[in-house]
Amino acid sequence: MASPKILVLPGSLRSGSHNVRLAALATKELTLLDADVTRISLADYPLPLYDADLDARAGQPENAVKLKHMIASHHGIFIASPEYSASVTPLLKNAIDWVSRVRERGDPTYAAFKNRVFAIASASPGRTGGLRSLMALRQILELGCGALVVPEQVAIPDAERAFDDMDNLLETGLANLLRAELARLIEMARLMM
Repeated sequence: MASPKILVLPGSLRSGSHNVRLAALATKELTLLDADVTRISLADYPLPLYDADLDARAGQPENAVKLKHMIASHHGIFIASPEYSASVTPLLKNAIDWVSRVRERGDPTYAAFKNRVFAIASASPGRTGGLRSLMALRQILELGCGALVVPEQVAIPDAERAFDDMDNLLETGLANLLRAELARLIEMARLMM
């Protein structure tokens, strides 16, 4: 059976980001589960703040189109989402907003979010592990974009102490939850192939 293509995307650019570490761990675990994994950074897709007037005047920026193509070329997407003010990062929300507007060759609305599956997780220094960002991100993806998001999700609290030097999770229970979520992502992504 062919390996599903999985895209790993951290919603942070911050140096030393816990969610970049989480994305690195997810990449490693997905590879061990025999997925064809691509990890990207939103730094490679700089975008202006979404503005409908700018969109109407100039059309979608080239990087929005490239990011849409990157998402659309994968069966599954794993997003590591930091929590900012009890929600997702402006960086991640802006990328989703731009990609959701890209329409080519008669694409339906939200084409990049259809016929693929998403999994979400968060790592945060706080006690809730970024759980509020996951609630917001799930709402954006499912209700806003019509995406299929697996029910499993992982919120890693006290993130500054959660990882070892190799970016593995120290707590066995959290590590097992993440592996289970990633296995579900692969299982569902295979159905999208």
